[in-house]
Amino acid sequence: MLTYGIEKLGIIDPKAVYRNLTPAELTEAALRRGEGKLNDTGALVVTTGKYTGRSPEDKFIVDTPAVHDEIAWGKVNRPISRERFDAIRGKMAAYLQGREVYIFDGYAGADTKYRQKFRIINELASQNLFIHQLLIRPDDEELRDFGEPDYTLICAPGFKCDPVADGVHSEAAIIIDYEAHMILIAGSQYSGEIKKSVFSTMNYVMTKLDVLPMHCSANMDPQTKDTAIFFGLSGTGKTTLSADPARKLIGDDEHGWSPDGVFNFEGGCYAKCINLSKENEPDIYNAIRFGALVENVIMDEKTRKLDFDDASLTENTRVGYPVDYINNSQIPGVGGIPRVVVFLTADAFGVLPPISRLSKNAAMYHFVTGFTSKLAGTERGVTEPQPTFSTLFGEPFMPMSPSVYAKMLGDKLDKYGTKVYLVNTGWAGGSAASGAKRMKLAYTRAMVSAALNGDFDSIEFKHHDVFNVDYPVKCPNVPDEMLDARGMWADKAAYDEQADKLAAMFQKNFQEKYPFMDPEIIAAGPAPRK
Repeated sequence: MLTYGIEKLGIIDPKAVYRNLTPAELTEAALRRGEGKLNDTGALVVTTGKYTGRSPEDKFIVDTPAVHDEIAWGKVNRPISRERFDAIRGKMAAYLQGREVYIFDGYAGADTKYRQKFRIINELASQNLFIHQLLIRPDDEELRDFGEPDYTLICAPGFKCDPVADGVHSEAAIIIDYEAHMILIAGSQYSGEIKKSVFSTMNYVMTKLDVLPMHCSANMDPQTKDTAIFFGLSGTGKTTLSADPARKLIGDDEHGWSPDGVFNFEGGCYAKCINLSKENEPDIYNAIRFGALVENVIMDEKTRKLDFDDASLTENTRVGYPVDYINNSQIPGVGGIPRVVVFLTADAFGVLPPISRLSKNAAMYHFVTGFTSKLAGTERGVTEPQPTFSTLFGEPFMPMSPSVYAKMLGDKLDKYGTKVYLVNTGWAGGSAASGAKRMKLAYTRAMVSAALNGDFDSIEFKHHDVFNVDYPVKCPNVPDEMLDARGMWADKAAYDEQADKLAAMFQKNFQEKYPFMDPEIIAAGPAPRK
């Protein structure tokens, strides 16, 4: 029996070892093993048990002298010793003895100059199908010459840690050893842990290669190759606005910005399914077919139809599929130097301008801040909008100091003259709590199109004193009054009060998290009136 060298990891006498099976073979294996069922369109549907999302408190980084001074230790990046790591790895290897083992050898990074080789070792065929579709798949020649991986990830959901003996938080553990080039995922069947562990690894490695790793989507003009990138937290419209039928989708989540351009880290997509409809998101809806893995969506056992509105297992229902399931995807996922960067925020306070232009220092400020807000009523006891600040629009996956990534962005903006816009896809004319309406998607699309097409280059801008940004007075296909955030409020005093309140929240967050930032960056942020 071929073992493909897994005995070097301590995995001795497995029942069988399968390497780079096709999606059909992996689907068959998952069905044979009782891991899931097919829905009416042929997708494999699974439930992930206790863990239906990422488990941040169970994530650790091995603290070694080689990386200690580079990691931003704290609540996000928790240290664990090499001794603990090695002990858990040994137990996981022993657990996999006598079991079927599934290997996927593939790549992260569509640009061959920067791509990294990953070996993913799975206990479950369904999770091996997931990562087969999410990473970049080697062709037969590349697989034959694959050689040793740059990084190895072992995922065994059936192995449960002992929190006391293993020195971890719970039965689950997600541990990255950057020095040993090894990742362990124990106790959780949620496939997003695999995807985000690869991303977290790339976010460390790429900085060594002059590549800015980014939690963003990207698209490009198929004729001019002009490229744009979109940053934004959940609910801000990152996927929706980057899926432009007039442009090619490079990728929807994880990218690198190198001296040569933008490239997708992945070969697939991992989309939310809650309230999914064919009318609103046809690309994702049509991607749920044979070869896709669906997680935690309720299915009618008789008709095998999925109920995308049922959140009884979790709001975080998901589907993983290869990017070429999207009709206008760019294969390979490589674009040019970005001409435009868009930061997306859904401001439930209703006070940020619908679109504004950022200076380099302001861009670095908002990149580090990663602001959006959630509505009142989404959680018990929440009666007014609540701010959310996620460093670099992806705090859980960024192992190094925010200043490292912010400086890389600033250097690239300087070098290439890339324009940066802050786009508010949230509420206008009042706060969400007051019953105001969200900005029309058609207007937001028109603003983004104007930014990408250079229409704002010849348009007058005004300065917003509280938020310290410049906003345009005109935009094609958008009424002039929709561009003035304060002007849309009937009660101007109420607007001023709410704007000052949000600006103070920005200041407080920045002072607490980033006191080490350059004074020029701090001064570029919002400030309430005296």
